[in-house]
Amino acid sequence: MLLAIDIGNTNITLGLYQGKELGPRWRIATDPQRTADEYGVLLLNLLAACGYGASQVSAAVMASVVPPLTGTLVQAVQSYLGQKPLVVDSSVKTGVRVRYDDPSQVGADRIVDAAAVHKLYGGPACVVDFGTATTFDAITAEGDYLGGAIAPGIGIASEALFQRAAKLPKVELKRPPAAIGRNTVHSMQSGLLFGYVGLVEGMVARFRAELGPQMKVIATGGLAELIARETPVIEIIAPWLTLDGLRIVWELNR
Repeated sequence: MLLAIDIGNTNITLGLYQGKELGPRWRIATDPQRTADEYGVLLLNLLAACGYGASQVSAAVMASVVPPLTGTLVQAVQSYLGQKPLVVDSSVKTGVRVRYDDPSQVGADRIVDAAAVHKLYGGPACVVDFGTATTFDAITAEGDYLGGAIAPGIGIASEALFQRAAKLPKVELKRPPAAIGRNTVHSMQSGLLFGYVGLVEGMVARFRAELGPQMKVIATGGLAELIARETPVIEIIAPWLTLDGLRIVWELNR
């Protein structure tokens, strides 16, 4: 089985593939303070909880936007699973031509997402990734990565309100009863949820004006379903898009 690992700023997402089929998958908190041994034991425990052992993992592939953790997870996978992971970087075949001014500035997760979208859904397409940042990525019909847009994530915005405004509390990110909040919590939830829905709708319209009316819109990330329920512009919800992209990239480099 192939173990795919996506190291993000907030979460590390992992999944096991048997061929093209995604089996168990997990999201764990990103913690730069954990050692390779701690991550190694965590990997073994996650596998064991689903009835698997280290010997059943025959390969691993990894994308990371947290450089200090890349080596830590590589060491954990090597020491505890006995596999040297393929780390997606500029030397790895992805099947994606990056047309950014400086391709080295594009996060590995965004390239991997582009590879998955081109292979699974086709283009032109806009990928909206609801992570630590909310990113919008443009992929052409030929599978080229054109570029995109980066905005603060909903979690960052919510935390900033709590930290910078003395009377505003921390709130759960969920749908309020109405757009017009009748108390502080509902008002904040409305601003966060419906405000980001407006952001998505506006950015999608601008991307479509540049990519063409046939542009598909694919949402991924932990909050994709929450936002997608509030707008018709999101056509496909693919919560494990990056893991699928890692599998595709690994297959290209076998």
